[in-house]
Amino acid sequence: MSMNPILEVEALTLSSRANPKLVHNVSFSIGKGETLGLVGESGSGKSLTLRAILGLLPQGIEQTGGQIKSSLSSAMVFQDPRGSLDPLCPVVKQLAEVISYRQGLSRKASHQAALELLEVLGLPLSLRQKDRYPSQLSGGQCQRVVIALALACKPGILLCDEPTTALDVTVQEQIIETISALQQELGFAMVFVTHNLAVASAMCSRLCVMRQGQIVEQGDTLSLLQAPQDAYTQMLINSVLPVPVLEGGEQR
Repeated sequence: MSMNPILEVEALTLSSRANPKLVHNVSFSIGKGETLGLVGESGSGKSLTLRAILGLLPQGIEQTGGQIKSSLSSAMVFQDPRGSLDPLCPVVKQLAEVISYRQGLSRKASHQAALELLEVLGLPLSLRQKDRYPSQLSGGQCQRVVIALALACKPGILLCDEPTTALDVTVQEQIIETISALQQELGFAMVFVTHNLAVASAMCSRLCVMRQGQIVEQGDTLSLLQAPQDAYTQMLINSVLPVPVLEGGEQR
């Protein structure tokens, strides 16, 4: 647990009619500028936990126990980038509207700030000449726009639900480095959901391992990965394939 937390999740329980323990007795905290990773297989409750923090639980699911305390605003990068964007509004215009509303800038200044943020996140420079609808962008480009929309809210806490899932492997590292650099610059804390332990180890100072709606193990990232105490954590680590090494020591 963090010494001076800006987000505290205490004994969180989420339920539906079919399953009273979708998430059960989940507790963690995070301090300013820290990054906490929630890792585990699909269906373990990671994304539902993030939605509970933001107050956007799906229909039919409700919080039936515990509490969530936060002293700063949150913004979320959702897993489905196309579903997070307005299909009838060009992306630069969408981002500029968020910047204008959340930061109080003029229309011209918001448009310029939107272009600059999109370029930082690797969107094409051609957007300066012609705005595009989400359907005219790739899935990876749409995810970059979603990340920009979240950052435009100037959040104290950024909630990331598999933010690199839709990106090509070759650009995942670039996006992760960009998010990390922006975190250092802006000082927001981050809760980072992923099933990829390599990404988690690069991004997160602490990890919570979730299985069947519960945290089975949590701790400092390095200590947890080097000396896991739970068999499920060890299984997750073992499932990461090593890089094949050719004769002569070269990596394939």
